Amino acid sequence: MSENSQGSLSLATTLAIGIFLVAFACLWTLGDFTLFPAVFLAAVIALIAWIVLYIGLGRPSGDEATSVPSKTAEPAADAAPETAPAAAAAAVSDADRAAEAADAKKAADAEAAERAAADEARRKQEADEAAEAKRKAEEAATAQTSAPGTETTPDYDGDGVREGVNEGTRPAGLDAPRDGKADDLKQIKGIGAKMEALCNRLGFWHFDQIAAWSADEVAWVDANLEGFKGRVTRDTWVEQAKVLAGGGETEFSKRVEDGDVY
Repeated sequence: MSENSQGSLSLATTLAIGIFLVAFACLWTLGDFTLFPAVFLAAVIALIAWIVLYIGLGRPSGDEATSVPSKTAEPAADAAPETAPAAAAAAVSDADRAAEAADAKKAADAEAAERAAADEARRKQEADEAAEAKRKAEEAATAQTSAPGTETTPDYDGDGVREGVNEGTRPAGLDAPRDGKADDLKQIKGIGAKMEALCNRLGFWHFDQIAAWSADEVAWVDANLEGFKGRVTRDTWVEQAKVLAGGGETEFSKRVEDGDVY
C-alpha cells in the first residue's frame, strides 16, 4: 500500500468514526430509536461513508492515474451488498414503529370513548340527583306552608276566600281501579310513590280521571293533597294526563318506562 493510500485510509477512518458518533447521537436522541437499532444503523451509515471517503481520497491524480491501476471499483462493488441489509432493517424498523403507533392510537381512542361514556353517565346521575333534591325541597316547602295554623294556604279556586280543604269542588272518584288494574300515575311528573298512594286513597286511579278535572276540581285536589298542596297546578298534572290518557308519551313517562326515575 502506498503512502498516499495509507493517508487516505487513516483520514477516511477518522471521518467515518466521527460520522458514526454523530449518526448514533441523532438516531438515539432525535429518532427515538432504541440502543441496538441506533448502533446498527449508525454503523451502516459510517461504513458507507468510509467506503465513499476512502474511494474519493484514495483516487490517484495526474501521473499516478496512468501508472497505477485503479482498485477502487472493488471496494465499491463490495459496498453495494452492504446497503441491502441496512435498507431491509430500516424498512422492518419503520413497519414496527407504524404498527406500534397504530396500536397506541387504537388504545387511546378506546380510552377516550370510555372516559366520555363515564362522564355522560356521571352528568346524567348528577342531573337526576339535582332534580330529586329540588323535588324534595319543594315538597318540604309545600308541607310547611300548608301545615295547620299557617296563614299561607293559597286561594286555589280564586274566589277571594282562603277556604282550606273546602277550596273548589271535589272531583268524582272511584272505590277501586277499573277492571282491577290502575294506571301507573307515577308516569306523571310530580307523582311519586307516596303521591300515587294518596291519589288512590282519594279515588283517583286513572289518567283519564285526572285529564277530565276542571279548574275548580284542580283547586280542590291542590288544597287536599296533604303534605303536597299545590302540586297539581305546579307540575301540570292535567296536561300530562291528557297526553297519557290518549295513549301518548311524555319525556318524563319515557324515562319512567326506561327505569331512569324510580
